[in-house]
Amino acid sequence: MEYLDYYDEDGNYLGYKTRDEVHKEGLWHNTIHCWLYEMDGSVYFQIRSSSHKFYTTASGHVLKGETIEEAFRREINEEIGLDIDSSDATLVDIVPWRMNKMKNGTLIKDRAKANVYIDLFEGDLDSFKFDPNEVLGVVKVKAKDALNLFKNDKGEIEAEIITTKDNKNVKESKLVSIDDFLVQKHENAYDKYKDVLSKVIEITK
Repeated sequence: MEYLDYYDEDGNYLGYKTRDEVHKEGLWHNTIHCWLYEMDGSVYFQIRSSSHKFYTTASGHVLKGETIEEAFRREINEEIGLDIDSSDATLVDIVPWRMNKMKNGTLIKDRAKANVYIDLFEGDLDSFKFDPNEVLGVVKVKAKDALNLFKNDKGEIEAEIITTKDNKNVKESKLVSIDDFLVQKHENAYDKYKDVLSKVIEITK
């Protein structure tokens, strides 16, 4: 059973309940959005197993009693298999998220504070160990190229696709378009990803 701490809208702690109860009742809780970047100005998106679209490097709920830093390390480890020190991760923003949706006939009322952090990655290709239930691989793109792609809403950019084949990580270069990135119906890619990409550009320039 997965338990989450929940809060009022101002962030005051109220207690904890199961994940299902938190979503059923529309209670405010914390999530973590983890992004990895390199000093050459590159940033990593993950390839979601469910949609084959590109999303945050790793993300998920902050569990009961867990710190944001602990959640960052756990999600990175669970989804892409890296064991990293997140103590020097940089906060980009804390974004309130409200969405109602039907799932298996049940109304889900999601009320989350998304804690968005970036952290420097200095590993190599073989460091990644993907959870195939969630992640097919990662995509490495230049943050500046991605930002321009989203701003112009057209065109293609160069990307390195890292996946696992025959128990070995392999890299493939290809062109990707804005349609390859995960964006909900009520969102646009530029607004969704610009703060993270801009922070990476600022730090690595």
